[in-house]
Amino acid sequence: MSLFYKGNYSYKWLFVLFSFFLSSFCFAGGITLDSTRIIYPQENKQITTNIRNTSDISAFLVQTWIEDAQGNKVSDFISTPPLFTSAPKNENTIRLVYAGNNLPIDRESLFYFNVKAIPSIDRNELSDKNALILSAVTRIKLFVRPKGLKITPREAIKLIQFEKIGEREIKVFNDSPYYMTLTDLYSDEKELPSMMIAPFSDVEINTPIGFDLKRLKFSSINDFGGITPLMPATLK
Repeated sequence: MSLFYKGNYSYKWLFVLFSFFLSSFCFAGGITLDSTRIIYPQENKQITTNIRNTSDISAFLVQTWIEDAQGNKVSDFISTPPLFTSAPKNENTIRLVYAGNNLPIDRESLFYFNVKAIPSIDRNELSDKNALILSAVTRIKLFVRPKGLKITPREAIKLIQFEKIGEREIKVFNDSPYYMTLTDLYSDEKELPSMMIAPFSDVEINTPIGFDLKRLKFSSINDFGGITPLMPATLK
């Protein structure tokens, strides 16, 4: 079975059960990435990112791959090495190379970078024991950003607009060339869910009863995974 957690990271925990009994040994991931999102300048032939093994004792078999915005594995965006062993306290450099068709030059394109960590086991130590092995998949956003976009990411938040379109429905517009992730959307004590809006697009969402759009404030997530200061919503 798999469990999904939402946030700056998305985690999938894949359980391999070697017996029907509760495990006396449980292995979990010690593999971490050096960022919560990756910005790939479109003019670059390649970039690198780092993966660390924070464990003092465990080695991991690490697999890396890239998916498109729909979650499909792609072959024209390469992460190398795609499979390697990370020893305890090691830091490994991953090279990301885009070798596909031309992407839009007036807006960002979205991909996802995936890292799967499978812990090593001592078969002799586990020979007479029940075991549950956990392999963790970390999935982060990978934005391909064209050179020369007319505004900066910091300015893009000013182009977010909100419009009331029904008794409890609102529409959120992103008129910038960037993927915008909005968070901390509060109007008094009422909150809207965090959302990501593609460039030059909009989304419709339902609001709680009595939600006052005129009092809405919100933040966004910047290139470093940090949260920007709250700002009042601009109404359309």
